[in-house]
Amino acid sequence: MAPSVPYFRPATDAQGLANYPHARIVNHGKSHYIYVSGTSSRRGDGSFVGATRSEKGDLSLHIRDQSAAVLDNIRKIIEEASAGQAGMHNVVDATVFLVDMQRDYKDMNEEWNLIWPDRQTAPARTTVEVRALPREEILVEIKCTAYYEST
Repeated sequence: MAPSVPYFRPATDAQGLANYPHARIVNHGKSHYIYVSGTSSRRGDGSFVGATRSEKGDLSLHIRDQSAAVLDNIRKIIEEASAGQAGMHNVVDATVFLVDMQRDYKDMNEEWNLIWPDRQTAPARTTVEVRALPREEILVEIKCTAYYEST
């Protein structure tokens, strides 16, 4: 296999909480794979789309807002890592991590289906429930792989 190259989003965008890139790119001739790290709805300022705190400190979380933001963050990573040659239609495999499958699966799927309305062109996918994600503000995280051939 060809060596991989890390891809990092600009410093103004959300960065990993540990030492890992937003994606790794494997180039083999005209074939390119983009392995996108687990991505949340975190913004560059450290806040999260779909997570708000009341004045009393109560946390309010919204799975649809978070799911849409996660998918948009993934779209940006793929487009930027491929210099505009790939997009969400190039995603071939995804793993979705939810902290509450029973409560959030339906609403997450509705946002997913806005990106991939046709199951014939949607990526392969696994969805699992996890006890927790790295921050209490996160309801959903997605990692995926995109494939494209350069022109």
